[in-house]
Amino acid sequence: MDIIKELANSKKIAVSGHISPDGDSIGSCIAMTLYLRKRFPDKDIRLFLEEIPDCFKLIEGSEIIDSTFEGMEPDTYILIDTEPERMGPGEKLFKKADLTINIDHHLSNANGRGDINYIDVNASSAAELVYRLIDVSYLDKTIATWIYLGIVHDTGVFKFPATSPETMRIAARLMEENINCQYLVDTTFYEKTYAQNLACARIVLNSKIYLGGKVIVGSISRKEMTEHNIVKNDFEGVINQLRITTGTEVAIFMYPMNDSTIKVSLRSKEKVDVSKICGLFGGGGHIRAAGFYYKGSEEEITNSLLDLLSMEDL
Repeated sequence: MDIIKELANSKKIAVSGHISPDGDSIGSCIAMTLYLRKRFPDKDIRLFLEEIPDCFKLIEGSEIIDSTFEGMEPDTYILIDTEPERMGPGEKLFKKADLTINIDHHLSNANGRGDINYIDVNASSAAELVYRLIDVSYLDKTIATWIYLGIVHDTGVFKFPATSPETMRIAARLMEENINCQYLVDTTFYEKTYAQNLACARIVLNSKIYLGGKVIVGSISRKEMTEHNIVKNDFEGVINQLRITTGTEVAIFMYPMNDSTIKVSLRSKEKVDVSKICGLFGGGGHIRAAGFYYKGSEEEITNSLLDLLSMEDL
């Protein structure tokens, strides 16, 4: 896709990612917005994202994020790393736009949901797709920083299965822009606040194993979150901590979004397609990383998932 050609007649362009934006969503959206502003200095180009974790706010370029989703009725909407139903406040604007473009790598969105779609379910990250779409002669340190950050987060620092030789070549090219790789990885991926460490420790301590040790389940109650002032951003990294437990194939983590809805995340190592399981509950994602929202009790969904996993070759 030639994104510059596709946007030639657009005047008001909005860019968005998914609710509760993670590193890839943040990085790919900021990089795309900065790139388009360089290519089209006379167009009105806005980036709408929900509030991002504080660690990302320290990096140049994060200040362009508008979390109000107001003040613009775009004629063109670029949706990155998700499908419309997971946009949050931007969904209404997306549906009203004259032209919609969907850039994604999730298996659950394999066909795309825009008027124009750029989808590759084998790509390591949405940030990798953004890199493919830009003219590298316009690449600068800030744009390179955000693409690199997005790739780092969705590959688990270049270790998840979708990390390809192309991914590594792209990372090498981005490093040529003199980005601070160690700082980006340490501050946004590895470093945790005390609240995050406390939340992770509590969840791991109270986790349980099932099906002969092949499945580990961790959770936290709304009461515990309130008592210890824990918020959803404090759960970054919890599911991966559960996943690396020796002998397990599948890790499950869940926490309450409100009094009636639970956020459920699944990760697998080698054998189980968790996107297929999450799809049964209206969710999706990748083969090794997926999730969904569930209206009901933690006990109900735990039992349902264990029933499904018991039929898998663990």
